Amino acid sequence: MSSAPHGIGISGLGQVHIPAQDTQRATAFYRDILGLPLLFTAGNMAFFDCGGVRLMISRPEGTGDHKTGSILYFAVRDIGAAHRTMRDAAVKFEAEPHKIAEMPTHDLWMTFFRDSEDNLAALMSEVPRA
Repeated sequence: MSSAPHGIGISGLGQVHIPAQDTQRATAFYRDILGLPLLFTAGNMAFFDCGGVRLMISRPEGTGDHKTGSILYFAVRDIGAAHRTMRDAAVKFEAEPHKIAEMPTHDLWMTFFRDSEDNLAALMSEVPRA
């Protein structure tokens, strides 16, 4: 398997999305039935720790008709630079990078894109506060 000559600095899988039609019901299931630690909520989203990978429960993202399946969130250090590099390579983005949540020590930024098969995926970055 060959590596790309100009990577964007992906450091690992940062988050996995599980779509839910009823986020309160799903939050109760993952918290109370599976016993996953609830990290935080933001709007109509709930985030859990799943062995070091963040698990997000919410309604399906994006504008396509993807109703099921997981969204891979690729963690990058500099979301702006990664976004520009991918956009320059003609990757289709749903929106510009934007702040999703303010955490105690950092802000969570994301941007969603489509892969070559029209699957929804995301870049995410935890930007430290000054």
